[in-house]
Amino acid sequence: MRFLEFFAGGGMARAGLGPAWRCVFANDFDSKKGQAYAENWSGEGLIIDDIRNIAPAELPAADLAWGSFPCQDLSLAGGGAGLRGDRSGTFWPFMSLLQSLQEQDRHPTVVAIENVVGTLTSHGGKDFTAIIEAMIGLGYRPGAFVADAALFVPQSRPRLFVVAVRGDRVATGEQSGPQAPWHTKALQRAFDSLTDSQKKTWVWWHMPTPPKRQIRFADIIEDNPASVKWHTKQETRSLLSMMSEINLAKVQTAQAAGVRMVGTIYKRTRWQQGVKVQRAEIRFDDIAGCLRTPAGGSSRQLIMVVEGERIRSRLISTRETARLMGLPDTYRLPDRYNDAYHLTGDGVAVPVVRHIAKHIIEPLVCSDHTERVASCLQSLATETRRSKT
Repeated sequence: MRFLEFFAGGGMARAGLGPAWRCVFANDFDSKKGQAYAENWSGEGLIIDDIRNIAPAELPAADLAWGSFPCQDLSLAGGGAGLRGDRSGTFWPFMSLLQSLQEQDRHPTVVAIENVVGTLTSHGGKDFTAIIEAMIGLGYRPGAFVADAALFVPQSRPRLFVVAVRGDRVATGEQSGPQAPWHTKALQRAFDSLTDSQKKTWVWWHMPTPPKRQIRFADIIEDNPASVKWHTKQETRSLLSMMSEINLAKVQTAQAAGVRMVGTIYKRTRWQQGVKVQRAEIRFDDIAGCLRTPAGGSSRQLIMVVEGERIRSRLISTRETARLMGLPDTYRLPDRYNDAYHLTGDGVAVPVVRHIAKHIIEPLVCSDHTERVASCLQSLATETRRSKT
């Protein structure tokens, strides 16, 4: 099976699809991400350039087009520009390329895109509707679902996925209505806002719930990380001093547990008596907060290890962030901390892609292959009969 990987980053979609797939084209604007992609995968077919500069003739035939387009303008923490923004607006050049392929009758069987769940409510839901309408306009039948990486790895990372199949292909895996946990209330509200004609093309994709996750956040922690250093006692005390009474109580509860407890911390700005105060907020639910790109110190996640009276803290290591995304330890990360953090925090969780590929995308593509082979065999048989006649 062949695929095109747009907004490829470090190739996490490629890692999730697995060895049964062959990447025939990959593209990303970021040269540092492109370098990491080339180091971990074959550089063949990789173009590091703005997607607006990609010509349709550069795209080989493929079964799947995957696009994890930028989320900055769609994120709840972003500026709210939505699909009109410079970053998230690159969705439209992506659609333009697919339109060119459609006009040449060589558009992929399946198109899959991934972005933040804020896409559902961006501009009052109009951006999500625009995405669905764009897919339909290219002759696809789209359906969407929300998958949280926490089902597979110890990281809270809900993401929206839209998977669309060509209208002239059989939509294997279609079900009659929404299904938990994939079709959330927010997604169902977004669906309700679609027009009747849009709803007619919609597909409620069926996907089984994975087995209960076994790996815990504490299982991925490095005792001697290479990319970061443990804080001094004074730095740890300073971090504790930034905690509210509620968060300090969590640390005290962890101390009384009698076992090694690992928590994650994000620094957040909160209003307190009319004044903005930076707070350190901790969680000990054995799951990391959602990784984000390191725009500043406050967006980089920290960890705190509590063993009775002994309390240690530090930044989360780059290898730990890679593990939270489901990448193997053999995956080569950039040397610079921020580059590696940006690479992993801006990616798609590998086991989520594998689950989607196994249960939705691969059955669609294999069914399409089967249909095409059967059609070819039928044409060959007809031609053979004619020759004999």
